[in-house]
Amino acid sequence: MTVAPKPTIGELEAGYSGCCKALRLLIREGRSLEAIKRTVAWDRLSLLHSCLPTRYKAPDYLYALLKREVTEAV
Repeated sequence: MTVAPKPTIGELEAGYSGCCKALRLLIREGRSLEAIKRTVAWDRLSLLHSCLPTRYKAPDYLYALLKREVTEAV
């Protein structure tokens, strides 16, 4: 098994909107929080928040915002 190298901060920042979009889609699909926490998107959002906490919100916070947004849209 080959382990992929960790992404750089620049790569994480470039993929931020894609990770947020993936998180939104997972919520719309009705996935549980536990299942979402096992995704690459969650991992990258967590890593980005831990590296730059003043610029990027915690994934738990993003989850709550997106969950409310998706719930209100229905």
